[in-house]
This record gives sequence, C-alpha cells and structure tokens, in this order.
Amino acid sequence: MKVWIPHTHGRDLLGPVPSEVTLEIAERPDQLPSDPGDVAFWVPPFLAQADSVQLAAKMPGLRVVQLLSAGADAWYGQLPAGVALHDARGVHDSSTAEWVLTAILSYLRDFPGFARAQARREWSYSSFAPTDELAGKHVLIVGAGSIGAAVRARLAPFEVTVTSVARSARDGVHPVSALPTLLPAADVVVVIVPLTAETRGLVGRDFLAAMKDGALLVNAARGPVADTDALVAALSSGRIGAAVDVTEPEPLPAEHPLWEMPNVLITPHVAGSVRGLHPRAYRLVGEQLRRFVAGEPLENEVVGGY
Repeated sequence: MKVWIPHTHGRDLLGPVPSEVTLEIAERPDQLPSDPGDVAFWVPPFLAQADSVQLAAKMPGLRVVQLLSAGADAWYGQLPAGVALHDARGVHDSSTAEWVLTAILSYLRDFPGFARAQARREWSYSSFAPTDELAGKHVLIVGAGSIGAAVRARLAPFEVTVTSVARSARDGVHPVSALPTLLPAADVVVVIVPLTAETRGLVGRDFLAAMKDGALLVNAARGPVADTDALVAALSSGRIGAAVDVTEPEPLPAEHPLWEMPNVLITPHVAGSVRGLHPRAYRLVGEQLRRFVAGEPLENEVVGGY
C-alpha cells in the first residue's frame, strides 16, 4: 500500500509503520516521487493550495486524505467519491490558543507601539502609559470546538468573564443566533470557527455594528469568515480594534488599507506554525495510518465541513 507524506523527517515522527506500507515523500504537487494512481493514503503539505487539491483527481486508488491542518475548507467537497477526508483536530489547539492570548495581550498592552518606539530608540513612557489590560474584561469566543475550548482554558487565570458560542446551544454554550444580544456586552470577541457556507461572511456589517465601542475583534479562523469591506469600514472609524492572523485576500496585498491602521495587529497566518507542529501532526498521522491498515475507524473525519 502506497502512502505519501510531505516531509522526509516525517518518517521518524510517524512511529511504527506497518510492513505492507510503502512510504514516499511528496513535498510538492509538481515534484511527485512516483505514479499517483496507486496512492491509497495521502498527507498533503500543510496549508496546501489548489494545485494539491486538484491532484486528488489523478489518484484513483486514493481512500484517505489526512490533513495536517485543522481547517478543511479547501478540501471539503472537492474530493472524488469514496475518498474520506480527515483533519488534524487537536494538533493545533495549544499553538492557536497561545496565538490568541498573545494577540489579545499584545494589543491591549500596546506592544506594537512599544516595538515601534524601540526601533526609534525612544523611552516613551508618557506616550503609552497607562495601557489597557485584560483583567476584568468580558471575552466572547465564537466557536466552541477544541481550539475554542483551549482558548477558554488559557483565559481562566486572567480574571475575565468568558462566554462561548457555537452552531447550536449546549450546556454552557450559546447558539450563534444569540450573537446580536451577546456582542454588545463583549470587550474582546475571538472568532475561531471553521470556514463553511454558514460561517463565510459571519463577521459582517451587522456583527461589527453590534460590537461595543472600544472592543477588540480577534480572528484566528479563516479570512473569508470576515467581510473585508465591512471590517475595513468598521476599523476606519476607530470605534473598534482588531488582531488578525488571517485575511481575505491572503497574502494581504502591500497596498491594502489594513496595513496602515493603528488599531490593527496583523500576523501572516502563523498561529499554527510552531516547532511542535510536526511532532504532534505526525503522531496523529501515524495513529491514523495504523488504524487504516488494520481496518479500524479513523478519527477526525470531516462531515458537513466540520
């Protein structure tokens, strides 16, 4: 059985590989190690683009696509019949939750301003102090999956009130339909939902208008979850701020107005890109591969875009 993974060092991170597996390294869709026709289990590159997705059509023997990313929006609905899609849910919980906390604290404590002052060699105490703080804030987490839960757990020591929202209500979680009443009370709104037909444009004009003056929007989901024009308009007024790891379009063009706004903190889609990513991801890949060879059910199957 032929299996493709995208990194040479992944061989050592997988753990025991069943003897019937032929493991090959396919780093790029334009540099394939062999005929793709008999690949049964494929691990595409992290954050693979359209050229990788299209390759699946040339793989008639394919049965499983195991992603290294938590988001599956580029793949869902694009694979041939009979191919199961699995994401890396759980792999990115700690790294993305760390990014969210870092973004919130950096924005509220004005670390971007201090970094600019450092570059100018200015000791600018009077220009920045006092800054805002996280303690005492009300944080609304839109998305109650594993990453949302990890964000909530890391917020616990910061003396905040946390409210969570998901597609439907459950114990301790409000439905997304409650957003119009929840947004006006939130000082920080963290968006960490998958990109689906239902969430595309979720952060639009009405969503942003419902946020309270001075609130911070944190987008660690996908760029198209936010309506870019509506976001630019809301931020241009100075009424709210934003910290974003994802944008639409992406990469963000150099001439885009978001770059120049003083109330915006931008990072280039790096929330999950940490040194621990590959060890965690390939541990999952190894477990999934061994289940597949043994004829056991795999975890993290993407159904309905989730």
